[in-house]
Amino acid sequence: MPARVCCCCAALRPRYKRLVDNIFPEDPKDGLVKADMEKLTFYAVSAPEKLDRIGAYLAERLSRDVVRHRYGYVLIAMEALDQLLMACHSQSIKPFVESFLHMVAKLLESGEPKLQVLGTNSFVKFANIEEDTPSYHRRYDFFVSRFSAMCHSCDHDPEIQTEIRIAGIRGIQGVVRKTVNDELRATIWEPQHMDKIVPSLLFNMQKIEDVDSRIGPPSSPTGGEKEENPAVLAENCFRELLGRATYGNMNNAVRPVFAHLDHHRLWDPNEFAVSCFKIIMYSIQAQYSHHVIQEILGHLDVRKRDSPRVRAGIIQVLLEAVAIAAKGSIGPTVLEVFNTLLKHLRISVDFELSDRRSSAGSAAFSTSSKESDERIVQNAIIQTIGFFGSNLPDYQRSEIMMFIMGKVPVFGITSQSLDTSHLGDLGTRRIQIMLLRSLLMVTSGYKATAITNALPAPFLDPLLSPSLMEDSELRQLVLEVLHNLIDRHDNRAKLRGIRIIPDVSDLKIKRDKISRQDVSFMKKHGQQLYRHIYLGCKEEDNVQKNFELLYTSLALTTIELANEEVVIDLIRLAIALQDIAIINEDNLPMFNRCGVMALVAAYLNFLSQMIAVPAFCQHVSKVIETRSLEAPYFLPETIFKDKCNLPKSLEKHEKNLFFLTNKIAESLGGSGYSVERLSVPYVPQVTDEDRLSRRKSIVDTVSIQVDILPGNSTEDKIDSTEEITFEALKKAIDNNGLEEQEKEKRRLVIEKFQKAPFEEIAAQCETKANLLHDRLAQILELTIRPPPSPSGTMTITAGHAHYQSVPVYEMKFPDLCVY
Repeated sequence: MPARVCCCCAALRPRYKRLVDNIFPEDPKDGLVKADMEKLTFYAVSAPEKLDRIGAYLAERLSRDVVRHRYGYVLIAMEALDQLLMACHSQSIKPFVESFLHMVAKLLESGEPKLQVLGTNSFVKFANIEEDTPSYHRRYDFFVSRFSAMCHSCDHDPEIQTEIRIAGIRGIQGVVRKTVNDELRATIWEPQHMDKIVPSLLFNMQKIEDVDSRIGPPSSPTGGEKEENPAVLAENCFRELLGRATYGNMNNAVRPVFAHLDHHRLWDPNEFAVSCFKIIMYSIQAQYSHHVIQEILGHLDVRKRDSPRVRAGIIQVLLEAVAIAAKGSIGPTVLEVFNTLLKHLRISVDFELSDRRSSAGSAAFSTSSKESDERIVQNAIIQTIGFFGSNLPDYQRSEIMMFIMGKVPVFGITSQSLDTSHLGDLGTRRIQIMLLRSLLMVTSGYKATAITNALPAPFLDPLLSPSLMEDSELRQLVLEVLHNLIDRHDNRAKLRGIRIIPDVSDLKIKRDKISRQDVSFMKKHGQQLYRHIYLGCKEEDNVQKNFELLYTSLALTTIELANEEVVIDLIRLAIALQDIAIINEDNLPMFNRCGVMALVAAYLNFLSQMIAVPAFCQHVSKVIETRSLEAPYFLPETIFKDKCNLPKSLEKHEKNLFFLTNKIAESLGGSGYSVERLSVPYVPQVTDEDRLSRRKSIVDTVSIQVDILPGNSTEDKIDSTEEITFEALKKAIDNNGLEEQEKEKRRLVIEKFQKAPFEEIAAQCETKANLLHDRLAQILELTIRPPPSPSGTMTITAGHAHYQSVPVYEMKFPDLCVY
């Protein structure tokens, strides 16, 4: 009961004090005296300069009542303050606000839950008031600390605990709203405040039961849910906080999330971490998404020494963030994302191999567990790289394809950006496989208008290099990447599985007319593609999947890139593959030989129906029918069964089981095809890739014992009528006196024999050899006239085929041998 004063003293008291005293009844249970409250409000509005004194006096009374535990009068005082606050909107309200906030602070400091809730409610009402001018001296540090502490309430009574936590969350929400609308709102985004606000909200969000309610864009829970469930209220406050973040303070709002997840060990399992970052990515403005991705990458670098499951949890969070960011603005972090992930991929492989070496003598279970954990990290990285890349626009995706391909380590090249020198062959192979798997995911769904955009030369050359590795899995991945890039009409699914297709028209193949760019591409790079298919069929470790992918490569090339000239080249390639199985110079197992025969049968059956030449179709069908009766192991339906009886040899088979070049040439010639080149056997080009990929070259030896000048380029062409003298020949024979010019000529010869088509090389060698032979005969006859020596020869050897042998006069150039 408030203290009473005598009438004389009351008359001498200031009017504002008398008005304030009158609003308090004798019994606090009667509540606020409304009539006197109206008089006080009218007085405050009429004389706003008295507001600060009214506030100070009310604060004085409230402080006294709190100390004396007169909670009824405390409630009346706060109700009066709220009404005055809502009624007065003038510049003079600022001194009153200071008194008001002082009273709210008194309530929050008390240990009585009801007073804490009361103070919070009053602060929330104040936060919703828009002030005309900003307050440059007001700070909310105390309220941030106090409300954050209330969010962690651990009262033994669950109902009181929930009530205090809800009050703390609502208080934080009020602080955020008040400071964001204030011109000095930057103060709330300072790290010392965010380090208290964000963990307080996350602490309450962990208690939510329905995980799905946190996933996706902001929801609109009912008023009852907001008031009763601290988790729902904290989530909405967190969304609101992030939604108000700007470019300069985004990082300050996100970094405390990592600290909370680290402290509470929430990366493994990472369901809560994933849900938090989904909320973050959906709540922030789209143009700031790259800030969050940068922070995740930075935290991944910080935790690179942690357990594999923790790193996998962070990468999974990155994947979810990238999945949302890829739909909007990625910003400048595209290459940074891939570079960081590839770095951690190498680190993970390094950890896996080091664990394997260090635990060589320990229990197998422990080793296996560590390796499987690192595999989880590696798979998470691959999924993130692939998903991120597949969601980029085409112009960025092509750059990422080049970027990833540039990171694939190649044996023999040490200038790779991704250092794998200390990993050894096993670690390098692991890196190769995982990068190609990433590339496979990036290229999925990529549709280039022209094949030159999908397979530019700087990308095609390093891509095909791993297809020569003695590793079937690497070759499979390369072929699958090629399929993604070549297949522009989604026909690959229709060609899945190697088989004899009775009617190709039932597949409803989609195709367009071959463009000029595609024709130009095949003229420039067609031999390169044929070569890798040819060599891929000669690998001893090929399994059914390898043959299926090789078949699909041939079929997709026919659909997407084949004109009449390419069709002839593909038929030459198919016949050459058949010869591989028949002649068996590489000593392939019988399964491989039969598999190649089945591949050729399936492809020529497909090709004949695609070009629709009746005579060609008839020949192919006849051979397939004969095989089904006499040699079913030459067909894919039989050879790729689990149990197939293989022949002991192929030498005794009749010609009617094979596809014959003369029959095919006769059938195509009648339909207007230019079949002259069918009589020239297909021989693959020789390149540096054989050396770089650690495999034997298709050309076992190329020995040249005569210096043949390069004549492929008009710039380097030498006049064939130039006089050859004895002195010139003597200088050419003298190997010890070679000059720089001679070395350059030899380098050009080597380069020519590596890259030019073999038919062209053979023709030029024959012409020059004949010319040189005639000139040598003339010179020797005119000068010393020695007897001819049959010991000197010029030999060009490719595989086991000798194309020219010309007697010369004891001339040898061993430094020109090309391997």
